[in-house]
Amino acid sequence: MAKMKIKAGDTVLVRAGKDKGLEGTVLKVYPESGRVLVEGVNRVVRHQRVTPGQGGSKAGGLITKEAAIHVSNVMLVGDDGKATRAGSREETVEKTRADGSTREVTRRIRIGRRSGKDV
Repeated sequence: MAKMKIKAGDTVLVRAGKDKGLEGTVLKVYPESGRVLVEGVNRVVRHQRVTPGQGGSKAGGLITKEAAIHVSNVMLVGDDGKATRAGSREETVEKTRADGSTREVTRRIRIGRRSGKDV
């Protein structure tokens, strides 16, 4: 699978599915299946067996939680609040070694395609 351009902590806009139009923060990324877990999006009800907890409390019943959605159904939200595609640019930076010598390193920086600004 291709490298995913959405990372945990990004704010995304849902572009397709039952929660189309909602915004949320990416909680977790599953690159092996191409899915992302977005806060407050794709909420499902799960039945959980009642189990005794600490102090005699019981946890269980109907639990509502988020389920993962495919990464193609979300888009990154840029600084202007609009959905944008994610891209990258390379930047050359000088790093200093412990012995005082310097070297040039190339870094990739994520940008929003709509505005060209760093994400």
